Amino acid sequence: MTPPATPRRAIHGTMIGIIVLDTGFRRLPGDIAHADTWPFPVQFKVVRGVRPADVIEGDPRHSLNAFRTAIDELVALGCTAITTSCGFLAAVQDELVRHSPVPFLSSTLLQIPMVQRILPAGKKPGLIVSDPQALSEHHFHGVGATAGLPMAALPMNGVLLSNMREHATEVDAAAQEAEVISTVAELLADHENVGALVFECANLPPYSAAVSRHFGLPVYDIVTLVHWMHLSLVPPDYPR
Repeated sequence: MTPPATPRRAIHGTMIGIIVLDTGFRRLPGDIAHADTWPFPVQFKVVRGVRPADVIEGDPRHSLNAFRTAIDELVALGCTAITTSCGFLAAVQDELVRHSPVPFLSSTLLQIPMVQRILPAGKKPGLIVSDPQALSEHHFHGVGATAGLPMAALPMNGVLLSNMREHATEVDAAAQEAEVISTVAELLADHENVGALVFECANLPPYSAAVSRHFGLPVYDIVTLVHWMHLSLVPPDYPR
């Protein structure tokens, strides 16, 4: 089979495109929009004027044109897969995957169906989310999952969400980690059948390792999803 012709472009190599909402808060290594998170090339694209509130509290379909333009620009640069910085964009997975000519990963929630299938009998994935009131059946439908899974929310007036709302330029990483661990502890206290964790919020991966060590559970976040995608684009080349 003849390989496809390489299109003309200014940048070459396998890159993951990352669409980032218009924010100003401090991001830490592990966060989707911190460059040191990624051991492979990524290309960021900020959608100016589209804030987290616009896609969480508002209707993300109103911002579809901005996301389509971002996809077009990232593909033109040579990105071979694209993801986003907000788990609530699961609601528009179908609309944006129809537009994107490369694989498009709207949300870490895309991992839910797989996690449900691989856990031991009687175990379920537990979700850690930023705003459970805004998470609807439409979001789960967008990623091929069903609603009703065990769920716990970050405290609305807690340190992490407050820092994000107030665009804090300096944050206490230890305090944020403690808050995430406390939220997971509440989830597990209420739901003994949780066998794995799925972090909806793309700002939580800096704390995934600490949570996994503390509770002894697998953690699925936006970083695990993007690594999975990248491995499929650049499979390891083993000696023969």
